[in-house]
Amino acid sequence: MDLNLKNKVIIVTGGAKGIGEGIVEVLAAEGAIPVVVGRSESDNLKALEKIKGEKFQVGAELTRPEECEKAVQAVVKKFGRIEGLVNNAGVNDGVNLEHGSYEAFMASLHKNLVHYYLMAHYALPQLKASKGSIVNIGSKTAETGQGGTSAYAAANGGRNALTREWAVELLKYGVRVNAVIVAECYTPLYDKWIQTFPNPEEKLKKITEKIPLGNRMTTAEEIANMVAFLLSERSSHTTGQLIYVDGGYVHLDRAISN
Repeated sequence: MDLNLKNKVIIVTGGAKGIGEGIVEVLAAEGAIPVVVGRSESDNLKALEKIKGEKFQVGAELTRPEECEKAVQAVVKKFGRIEGLVNNAGVNDGVNLEHGSYEAFMASLHKNLVHYYLMAHYALPQLKASKGSIVNIGSKTAETGQGGTSAYAAANGGRNALTREWAVELLKYGVRVNAVIVAECYTPLYDKWIQTFPNPEEKLKKITEKIPLGNRMTTAEEIANMVAFLLSERSSHTTGQLIYVDGGYVHLDRAISN
């Protein structure tokens, strides 16, 4: 299926690694022009080395509002347009209720939520002009909880709420807004977390056994395929949706995976 993304300029925050890198690769394969926005220019460039065709990157620390604006301006200066925005950057940083602090909680919201708003805010004039699309990447923690990660869970609840709020606000401009919700997807950050357990292989096995479809982790490519579809005209009547690409992990009966 041709997704009609050829030459579409699409920003992917946190596009240098993990899920973001997978999204960039799929978009490039569809003929889009991926723009990686992330704090490390060297990481951004490394991720783009394997990409054929036109591409771009902007080094920006997204916890700083002025750098969000600078990043969008750099893309507009380079291409004169933006057709899509994928808000993806963030980290499950373990800021909890029992031992956290106001400062850590607020810092985590800036890492994981505030820049979603800022990137969309600054890119909106271009998205309105192109009748483009926004896809927010979210986490199951907003619905299931996880324990020990209050700030990240709150940020993801905010991402879900913003997805539906923006979908309503932007109806009149023809700008669609959806979210892809991730449960268990193996990325470098996920691997780093798994390695904190005394027996990482056993821990990973216990997790995958509870994933109903295939008893395996979701791949970054599977997340990316859904993102590309939601950015494309093939999903032209889909907006305000939270789509779980998780092998049934969140919503299917646990009894089937025991």
